[in-house]
Amino acid sequence: MALGLLLLLVIQTKAQTVKSTKMALPAQTLSITVLRPADDVYAFLSAPANFAIWAEGFGSQLELTDTPGTWRFKMANGKNATATFSSPNPFRIVDHYVYPGNGQEVFVPMRVVANGEASEVLFTLFRQPEMTDEMLATDKAAVLKDLANLKKVLEQR
Repeated sequence: MALGLLLLLVIQTKAQTVKSTKMALPAQTLSITVLRPADDVYAFLSAPANFAIWAEGFGSQLELTDTPGTWRFKMANGKNATATFSSPNPFRIVDHYVYPGNGQEVFVPMRVVANGEASEVLFTLFRQPEMTDEMLATDKAAVLKDLANLKKVLEQR
């Protein structure tokens, strides 16, 4: 009986450990220097409607939904999606979650860091479990293109 209880405890402990542990996704942080003060860059990025100006993946139809902080948009591939953005904050954090409509949630961490009179925009790209090497390379290229667009838009203001 005691052996059975011990075995049951070990099995439950292992099941709980496996259940509560999530595999870390491979990640890489991409960045770009923007020749504008960090507060200016953050002010632009903290307005979600501005994402449609520089981030091709957000398409051109970014609009606020009835749910506070949630925006609806048509992705570059034509599919409908939603996104939620972090609230304005003193740390220049512009994190957001993208929901591409397939039941998936994609966390997108972004930061604006002062670099003298300029700033660094940091974008962490996570490799999603179903991504092939080719898909990851395509996603990375799209992010780098978007960051270059952001730099151009902000430096021309």
